[in-house]
Amino acid sequence: MQRYPAILRKAGWGLFTVGFVLVLNFFLFRVLPGDPARAGVRDPRLSPQAQEAIGIRFGLDRPVINCLESINPLRAGPCFTNPLDTQFFRYLANLSQGELGFSYQNSQPVAGLLKERLWNTVLLLGAGQVLAILLGVVLGMVAAWKAGTFIDHAALVASLLAWSLPTFWLGITLLFWGSDLGLPIGGKSTPGLDAASGWASWVDLARHLILPTLTQTIVFMAEYMLIMRSTLLEVLAQDYILTARAKGLSTFQILKDHALRNAALPLVTLVALNLGLTVAGAIQIETVFSWPGLGLATFEAVTRRDYPLLQGVFLLLALSVVCANVGAELLYAWLDPRVRDK
Repeated sequence: MQRYPAILRKAGWGLFTVGFVLVLNFFLFRVLPGDPARAGVRDPRLSPQAQEAIGIRFGLDRPVINCLESINPLRAGPCFTNPLDTQFFRYLANLSQGELGFSYQNSQPVAGLLKERLWNTVLLLGAGQVLAILLGVVLGMVAAWKAGTFIDHAALVASLLAWSLPTFWLGITLLFWGSDLGLPIGGKSTPGLDAASGWASWVDLARHLILPTLTQTIVFMAEYMLIMRSTLLEVLAQDYILTARAKGLSTFQILKDHALRNAALPLVTLVALNLGLTVAGAIQIETVFSWPGLGLATFEAVTRRDYPLLQGVFLLLALSVVCANVGAELLYAWLDPRVRDK
């Protein structure tokens, strides 16, 4: 029964972090230099009247948080009588209704623009992470069991080399190789097959996933392999493993029933944290392969200075990292009873 206060405490810290992220995410783009009404409009002929109309349209004519601040250059005249009629409180009210504002460039709700991008990123990261985890665990187990042999040395060198490669460089290299092999080198679907249904559309999607998924798999597989090899070597040196060997248990039984569960604890934490950080790290992969996900949306929003879209993307990325951290702590406590009540 004592584990429930620990779980609630971890969840409470997660909610506190989310609240801090919400406040930081709002003020981060309000302290940037320049006029937010002109940030997404690259027309030097924009008149002051048009600038003011844009500010009113996006709610920039209201004070940021109170009547004493002077951050917003568009606000003129007396203060608003209602203290809740400020950008900050309207931002919180809109968030409570699932609204993230309107994009400067597209004049569309940010939530709608990010919805499809989010699922594209989840699809890409899900495929890459599953392959990386499976291959990394298997290679790490083989390398640990064959420690000191040629197989172990070869796997160790290959993993260190793959882990040290810059993600964008590896993606560009695979892009050139993929073009020679006739694989799609950009986008999510082939022009003309967007409206295709059934087996043809799924095959086309799978072909476009090959190169970006392979890039992500190579980088994270190396990390998982190194962690699994290191922790499994420590576990295999324990006395209960020697006892299991003395009892005549097979290699598969020792790894499956005695070593793998304990060796997987650090890997579980790493995987859970990477799931959150990988969402932010997908910017490089999605930009190289023009994959229409959150990473490419972030790059496009930065180049166009689309602050509402950037604000929405950063909020999703921050929430993914926070949720992954809380999930890692809860999963670790479930796997290891020794830390369950801490």
